[in-house]
Amino acid sequence: MADLFPTQWLRPAFQAVAIDDEGQACRDIPESACQEEAGNFFRHVGSLSLSKIADGLIDPKLVLSWLMLSLGAPAALVGLLVPIREAGALLPQLFTAGALRRLPQRKWAWSAGAAVQGLSALAIAIAALTLRGQAAGLAILFALTTLALARSVCSVCYKDVLGKTVDKSRRGTATGLAGSIASGAVIVFAGLLASGLVQRYELVVSAIVLAGAAWIASALLFITLREARGATEGGRSAIAAAMENLVWLRKDAQLRRFIIVRSLLTATALAPPFMIATAAGAETVLPLGSLVLASALAGLLSAYVWGRFSDRSSRKVLVYAGLAGGFALSISAVLGLTGLLHPLYALPAMIFVIMIAYQGVRLGRSTHLTDMATAETRAAYTALSNTVVGMVLLAGGLFSVLAAVSGPAAALLVMAGMAGLASVLALGLDEVQV
Repeated sequence: MADLFPTQWLRPAFQAVAIDDEGQACRDIPESACQEEAGNFFRHVGSLSLSKIADGLIDPKLVLSWLMLSLGAPAALVGLLVPIREAGALLPQLFTAGALRRLPQRKWAWSAGAAVQGLSALAIAIAALTLRGQAAGLAILFALTTLALARSVCSVCYKDVLGKTVDKSRRGTATGLAGSIASGAVIVFAGLLASGLVQRYELVVSAIVLAGAAWIASALLFITLREARGATEGGRSAIAAAMENLVWLRKDAQLRRFIIVRSLLTATALAPPFMIATAAGAETVLPLGSLVLASALAGLLSAYVWGRFSDRSSRKVLVYAGLAGGFALSISAVLGLTGLLHPLYALPAMIFVIMIAYQGVRLGRSTHLTDMATAETRAAYTALSNTVVGMVLLAGGLFSVLAAVSGPAAALLVMAGMAGLASVLALGLDEVQV
């Protein structure tokens, strides 16, 4: 199918976007893959942009939470959205990596996962249009669970496919550019939400339908990647693969440190609801559009920069992202304790900073893991890291207990400490972009 899309005309654009002064030579992919890199680079950017746009349109922390509450779903069900979405996308990976290793071309698995995510999003939209109350909440959670499981397949496969088709000096650029494009699209959505020009419920349901279409389109585009057949050894039963992957925690000290750093940096993902709770209290509700707009702007302005920086030093990206996250969380906690974290002014600014940090964490850890691993260990490292972090995200529910006992500002202070400690530990990571 890839032969239907000649890509030599893309080479000048590829050189302008992704090639720096050090030249074009590929350092860790074969010559045959290097010849196809320009086309594959933009296929990655296009597919990942569509997938990230869909992520932004269906954000469980904001969009789905608002939708379920509007449908009259119980608050207890709404509280399950983020754990299901985050942990459901990560925890299964330790057990699926071995099976996925049987595929010589893993682009097919990624495309299938993206298509299932698209169908799951459409199922959420259908539930929103036809159901109410607890039935709507349960249907949306079921569809989100399916979406998260499909996403786990994509997550296992993506870094492996990226590592085979794009040189290590340009991987962060590809993912960062996709993040910036997606953020621009989500900004349009946020602007419509904030403007009030379109009825909010209809706009949210339409955005979820669009997210489903975007995932299906990304699946079709990803199939056109020119991916060489790769090694297939290591495809065992789920338990055998899991036990084999766990061995790497003992063997590789750098992997252990990376997983600890990444686990601590989950604070940047868990923090926004607690920041909102600190600012809003019991009487004020932050407008949905304001938060989505702050998040999207942060991604637009920082994703490409973080991506380029990651191609030079993903270790430093993790250090600086941790510092930025610790700063935003500390200031948010202090402002919250003093009553100065206004939901319409100070809070959007802090959300903007924490989402810049979050973008750095996502791009830094993705590029670092891809470049620190070899072709033989990349899938196992990815699955193991994601599974451990999935467990950490599940344990993040304890922050709700802390917030209930001591207030959300206390939870933010603990998260600030986590981000700061992550920065210190990240200093001990190897420079892998050499």
